[in-house]
Amino acid sequence: MQIAMTIKGLMVDPVTNMPIIILRDDDGSRVLPIWVGIFEANAIALQIENVSMPRPMTHDLLRNVIHDLHGSVQKVVVSDLKENTFYALIYVAVGDAVTAIDARPSDAIALALRTKAPILVEESVIDNAKTLDVGTEQADAERLEKWLEGLDPDELGKYKM
Repeated sequence: MQIAMTIKGLMVDPVTNMPIIILRDDDGSRVLPIWVGIFEANAIALQIENVSMPRPMTHDLLRNVIHDLHGSVQKVVVSDLKENTFYALIYVAVGDAVTAIDARPSDAIALALRTKAPILVEESVIDNAKTLDVGTEQADAERLEKWLEGLDPDELGKYKM
């Protein structure tokens, strides 16, 4: 089953210093942190903050190409988690055909923000992410888990980079 989610925060992991996108469902019962690269986080933050760039960024270019080919982004789905790596699909409709395109979740989310497409996550990904090993020592992993559990919902709305 796919769960609709929205971005509730973009912040830096205090353990690894890597940016994290925090996705949360509408009722707040499910949260999914996705670690991303600094450039991908920047592309998402720029769109969240409605910052205009003088020239199109890659995600803007992709949006423009899809639009100019008379297509639309139907949805993006964080579809899998394998060996601590998240996978996503971008569903693009052109005419009557819908094509699922493999993507990194950060790129799919950046495109979803630009096209106002829904962000969905497979329930199995959320369940499997609860046991995610972020590659740190056990003490650091436990500290990160406590930090994520203790996040103040008001803090999630602040996009800290």
